Amino acid sequence: MTENQLIPSWYVLHTKSRFENVVHDGLFKKSVDVFLPKITVQSKRKDRRKMIRVPLFPGYVFVKSDLSPNHHLEIVKTAGAVKLVGNNQGPISVPDNTVASLKIMVASDQPVETGFQFNKGDRVVVIMGPFSGVIGIFDRYGSQGRIVVHIDALGQFAAVEVDAEDVEKVPAIMS
Repeated sequence: MTENQLIPSWYVLHTKSRFENVVHDGLFKKSVDVFLPKITVQSKRKDRRKMIRVPLFPGYVFVKSDLSPNHHLEIVKTAGAVKLVGNNQGPISVPDNTVASLKIMVASDQPVETGFQFNKGDRVVVIMGPFSGVIGIFDRYGSQGRIVVHIDALGQFAAVEVDAEDVEKVPAIMS
């Protein structure tokens, strides 16, 4: 390990789907410096309209670590943790000022707008709604927060339009 890696920095930890709170609480109990940015949004459920707190970046939490072997292992062995986000050289740190800015944004009472990062051709899985479990190919953004997903079957395709919030990219290991 280089000396740079022994200086505590912020890293992004990928979590299992909908396990952000579990991972946050598990790391907090281990005394790891962890940050789960949440925003307040209106519930999408048709049977009730209330404001709920949801992760700003679904599937991710921020952890501050020096990435010593023991600390790194402690982080990734947390229930619901998948891996630290990085490349072939290892985890990539996030600048301190980025995390500080996120903390300021989520602490305010102002609405925070988020965007989705689907590109044409991305493999996606529908995680909620009537098409839950469907795996397909992202085609395009529709209107009012909806996207079009193509499903290949028997050499033909069928297209469905679903809420963008109900879709996640298929992890590389499932592609």
